[in-house]
Amino acid sequence: MGDTIRVRTAIAGALAAIATAGALVGAQPTKAATPITWGKCPPLAQGAERDPRQTCGTVEVPLDYRRPGGETIKIAVSRIATAKPGRKRGVLLLNPGGPGLPGLDMPGQMARTLPKSVLDAYDLIGFDPRGIGHSNPMSCGLSGAESLSTLFPYPGPGGAIEPSVAAARKVAEQCAANAPKLRYFTSANTARDIERIRQALGVRKISYWGQSFGTYLGAVYASLYPGHTDRIVLEGNVDPRKIWSGMLDTWNQGMNDRFPDAARIAAADHATLGLGRTAGKVTKTFIALADRLDAKPVTVPGTQVAINGGLLRAVTYQMLLHDETLAPLTRIWKAVSDLSAGKAPSKEGAAALQQALAGTPATPGVPEDNQVTMALAMLCGDTSWSRDVGSYAKAVKAARAKYPLSAGMPGNIRACAFWPEKPIEPTVKVTSQGPRNVLVLQNRRDNATPWAAGKGMRKAFGHRAVLVGADQGGHYVYGTGSSCADRATVAFLAKGELPARDLYCRS
Repeated sequence: MGDTIRVRTAIAGALAAIATAGALVGAQPTKAATPITWGKCPPLAQGAERDPRQTCGTVEVPLDYRRPGGETIKIAVSRIATAKPGRKRGVLLLNPGGPGLPGLDMPGQMARTLPKSVLDAYDLIGFDPRGIGHSNPMSCGLSGAESLSTLFPYPGPGGAIEPSVAAARKVAEQCAANAPKLRYFTSANTARDIERIRQALGVRKISYWGQSFGTYLGAVYASLYPGHTDRIVLEGNVDPRKIWSGMLDTWNQGMNDRFPDAARIAAADHATLGLGRTAGKVTKTFIALADRLDAKPVTVPGTQVAINGGLLRAVTYQMLLHDETLAPLTRIWKAVSDLSAGKAPSKEGAAALQQALAGTPATPGVPEDNQVTMALAMLCGDTSWSRDVGSYAKAVKAARAKYPLSAGMPGNIRACAFWPEKPIEPTVKVTSQGPRNVLVLQNRRDNATPWAAGKGMRKAFGHRAVLVGADQGGHYVYGTGSSCADRATVAFLAKGELPARDLYCRS
């Protein structure tokens, strides 16, 4: 197709113009962004590495786009100028998702995986979204333990949610007291920040690659500013029609789809692990172990860390995101099973457990709870949540019966039920209005953004998008084993070629 995918009819162009004009409902026009002054980047966490070619700068944006002349904040932006003279198409803006993950060093990470044909065409641009990392980082003042239970609120023994209710109320109160401006740190305002970054870069259009939550951010930007989008890649997708409680509910089926990949590995190593000779038996063993830990947690030798059912499930959820962590995950199951039985784990199992529970080195100048604070800002600030405590208890009970692997966590009560402020605006509707320039990459067995969510993103964009599905597990598609999906991605970014119709890659 080449560049023909960028050609729009007069009607589509008019619709896009209308959508862009209405992007800032209730807001006042803002002045053009000042060009970025590129220089030295902020300090890294201990042990972290950065591409030496990367430079950084800032873009000043309104805290509240409805009051553009009021308080401002700064967005940290980075660049690796990989594009070659005479071959440069534009810039490729990158976002790793989260919500709450910093993206300042994502250009260096992507530069290692993208082929020359893409790097020659684009300068790679990263940024820490508002409130995250080095962009006026926000904090609710939460401890490490509070952060984990806030993101993954597993019910107590038997599905009791009373502890979750108390914890959710406390977290909401802490955020209200310590971060009263969180209401302005939303997905829509972050998308508006992207538009300011585009202006500051001095380009007419931007290409974009978003992962996980970053797919929703990209979809919001592409809906608010369709006329300023070039080529959009969305990898591991959020369903924009289910923001946010409905999206979390998809985790139930996502765990059912993904868990067997790890269970089969454990079953194949039954002689060593003893967790079951079949994936079904391993699954039953895991569920029984997690339930047992709910009633009687175990302490990891040499630490003060107590592993209950919720922590085991949370570690499992995280390690299911990548194929390379599936084998270590099975060794963790074995180690925890041994501890629960009063036995010392093997040296290999203990090492895997220690690594999984190790903390991440702090980034200078960034609060410890920054990611969870900003995850809450998006989850609770983008849309309203039910304040009926009883409705969460019913949801947990029903989900535990149907999806025991998730144990009711996705539908459990969160701080959003007690959030002090209502959203400052409605969620942005993702529609088919705009150019056909969106590539939706989705794995068939993704526990974080399940298959149904990828199909939901594709449906929301309509004719604008094409879905490239991969018959594999994990949260990331590109560079993880599907040569078919990789070829489609590179052909789109380098040549503008989208498949004529949705494509399902079996290799």
